[in-house]
Amino acid sequence: MDENEDFTFSIQDSKAAYVLSNVAEVVERILTFVPTKSLLRIASVCRLWRNCARRVLRTQQQLTWVSACGSSNTEAHALCNVLAEEVEKVFLLPKTVLAMVDCEAFTGQAYCYRQNKAKKSRHSPDTIEELNLLFPKGCDIMGIATPGIVLTPSGSCSSPPQEYQEGEAGFAIMFPSLEGVHIKPFHFCKKSISPTALKEAGLVENPELRVVLMFVYEAYKSGGARFLNQLLEPLAKSKALIAGGLVESVFSPPRHCCSQGSYGVVGLALSGPKVQGASVLLDQDISNPKAAEATIRRLKAAKIPERNTLGFMFACVGRGQNYYSNQSNVEADAFHKVFPNTPLFGLFGNGEIGCDRIIKDDYTLCDTDTDSLQHEYTTVMTLVHLG
Repeated sequence: MDENEDFTFSIQDSKAAYVLSNVAEVVERILTFVPTKSLLRIASVCRLWRNCARRVLRTQQQLTWVSACGSSNTEAHALCNVLAEEVEKVFLLPKTVLAMVDCEAFTGQAYCYRQNKAKKSRHSPDTIEELNLLFPKGCDIMGIATPGIVLTPSGSCSSPPQEYQEGEAGFAIMFPSLEGVHIKPFHFCKKSISPTALKEAGLVENPELRVVLMFVYEAYKSGGARFLNQLLEPLAKSKALIAGGLVESVFSPPRHCCSQGSYGVVGLALSGPKVQGASVLLDQDISNPKAAEATIRRLKAAKIPERNTLGFMFACVGRGQNYYSNQSNVEADAFHKVFPNTPLFGLFGNGEIGCDRIIKDDYTLCDTDTDSLQHEYTTVMTLVHLG
C-alpha cells in the first residue's frame, strides 16, 4: 500500500469518526440494528451514543419470547440452555418476565392425578440465581412449573404453536415497559393474603385493572380451596378478565413467609388504558376439532389488534391428545387457524380459571360469579393486547 492509499484511508476514517461522533440521526439509525444488551454497553462510549441509545430503547416495545423443547444434554433444563444465548439477541429491555417449564424435567417431581414420579432434580438455587442474572436488575421474573406446556417456537409470531403434555419444554415471555400499560406481579400465601394486600397489588378498587393472569400452586393441600375462593371472590366482582390455572409449583419469586409445600398464588395484574383482553371457555362438551375452532373463533368478536397481542391457553391435563381421540395439538392448531399471526403460550394444569369475557376500552361484555371462574376438564383460551 503506497502513501496515497494511506492518505485516502485516513481521510475516510476521519470522516466516519466525525459522523459517528456528531451526527445523531446516523448513529441512532445504526443502533436500531443492535441487540439491547450490546446497546447498553455501547451507551457508555460517549454522551451522543448514550442519548441515541436511550431514544432507541424507548421505541423497542415489541413483546419478545424464547422457547425450547426436547431433552437437554446437560443438567440444565432445555429452556435454561438456550435462554442465556437468546437473551443476548433480543431487541427490548425486559421489565417483566413470565417463564413456564414442565414440572417433571425442572422440579424433579410431577404431580398429576395424585401420582408422583421421581426424577433427578434440576430445580436448584443455582439455576434460579442464573436465571435472575440473565435479566436487568429490577426485572420482575415469575417462574412456574406445570404438568404440560403450550408454546410458540422462537423467531416468528406466525410459527404454529405446539402442545407438550410430555417431554421437556418451556418458554419465557419478556415484557418491556409499555406506554399505557402497567404490569404488576403479585404473590400471596395463606399468611400474606388480605384485603389490604389485594388492594396494594392493584387487584381490587383499581378502575384501571383490565386483565389478571393467575397461577395457584399446591391448591390440593388442605385449605387450598378456601384460599382460592378468598382470592377469586373479590376478583369476580371486578370488570377485569381473569384467566389462569392450577399449577405444580413456583420457582420465582422465592418464598419468604410460607414453608415449602404450602399453597399460594402468583400472577400479573395488567392495568392501563392500552390493555385489552378476551377469553372463551372450551367446556367438557367440546370434544372435536370443529367445535374447538368454532368456540375459539368467538374471540374474533373482540376485534383485538394483532400487534403486541399474545394468546394464552390454560388447559386441563385431562384434555389434549387423549381427549380428542388420540388427535394431537387440536386446540393449539385451532387457535393458529383463527389467529395465524398471534403467538400462543400456556399450560396443562390441574384446574382452570376463567370464563367467556371481553375487556375493551371502558366496557366489559360479560360478567360472572365466583363459582363459574373455576373449572375442570376445560380449556380457557385468552387474548391479551398490550397497546
